[in-house]
Amino acid sequence: MQRSTKQKNSGFTLIELIVVITIIGILAAVAIPRLSNLEREARIASVQGLLGAVKSAAMLAHATSLVQGAPATISMEAQVVNMLNEYPTAAANGIARAIAFDAIDYTFSAGTPSTFTLSGYSGSNCEVRYSAADGSGAPPAIVAVTSGC
Repeated sequence: MQRSTKQKNSGFTLIELIVVITIIGILAAVAIPRLSNLEREARIASVQGLLGAVKSAAMLAHATSLVQGAPATISMEAQVVNMLNEYPTAAANGIARAIAFDAIDYTFSAGTPSTFTLSGYSGSNCEVRYSAADGSGAPPAIVAVTSGC
């Protein structure tokens, strides 16, 4: 009886390992830029969401003002909101109270226009701008600026 002295080698060859490492490198080169782009898209989506909230709050305040006969202040969710030309003012006691935003996520700066900016983001031009109604009957100018997100 003869015994076979052949041993079967198991494992990967050098060529197989190089091919796998090359494929992983190509995938990483494609995936990393996509992930960093998702961060920018998330900031833009957040600003777009805030834009909708500011527009909704302004229109709801306007409707409340019309129903109540255009008073100087209205009450929204137990907050007194200052009104100007039947829309919230651009001050902290106007649109900022009407929207009741979370100060952890956004920072409000009164001015002409007033701005809501993302907290913790140091870039510029990533905000929602609110300009109060001018009395011509037109609604306030509310725009999202996302060029710097």
